[in-house]
Amino acid sequence: MSIILITGASGGIAQGLVEQIPSTNQLILWGRSKERLDEHYGHLTHVESCQVDICDEKQVVKALEILTQKYGGLDILINNAGYGSFKTYEDYSQSEVVEMFSANTIAVMTLSRFAAQIMEKQAKGHIITIASMAGHVASQKASVYSATKFAVIGFSNALRLELSDKGIFVTTVNPGPVKTDFFKQADPSGQYLKKIDAYTLEASTVARKIIAIFGKNKRELNMPFSLELVHLSYKLFPKLSDFLARKVFNYK
Repeated sequence: MSIILITGASGGIAQGLVEQIPSTNQLILWGRSKERLDEHYGHLTHVESCQVDICDEKQVVKALEILTQKYGGLDILINNAGYGSFKTYEDYSQSEVVEMFSANTIAVMTLSRFAAQIMEKQAKGHIITIASMAGHVASQKASVYSATKFAVIGFSNALRLELSDKGIFVTTVNPGPVKTDFFKQADPSGQYLKKIDAYTLEASTVARKIIAIFGKNKRELNMPFSLELVHLSYKLFPKLSDFLARKVFNYK
């Protein structure tokens, strides 16, 4: 049995994970609303739902203390919480920038650091952070969101090096667009999602691929393959990629 902590647990990818992870494991689900979590998962005996604000360090530390006291440790952390919005750089207020970095980046760094301390004592563990292909390939009207994900990937890459000799794996999962409630805030009109339908992933597919790497020393998981090719071309042909992103593939 593995002890698995998932943040942002009311989201679509998290729901796919809960549905597919074998019930022989203990799942601890964190979200902003325990009531909402209980609505989704209250019937599952191998699931414990907790209301935790991951942007509040004191709440995170306390919740981890309770978790380790009750279950004795933590085997897998899945950083799944986060959000985005599609606006030009000049339309963001300073508070919006700070809030997005707080949720998407700083909260991930804080929880990962404390989780790593628990895992070091066990000499094993796996930290999985759901970032985004937007953290590899920037696009218009996503400057702040992309920046938060670039930062998360950079942090994870460094953390992987620091923990590599301690039996702890660190993986970033970088999906392209996923059919979840993410777009209700990022793209309220629904027009962007319609334009990129061919590249859009099902949450259940993303969840299945994440579960397949549990306990494996995998650096990153990029999907779909078409966007992985875009990522490679972005590195090899940056000027051409910038031109195409501005003139051909600008769907926002």
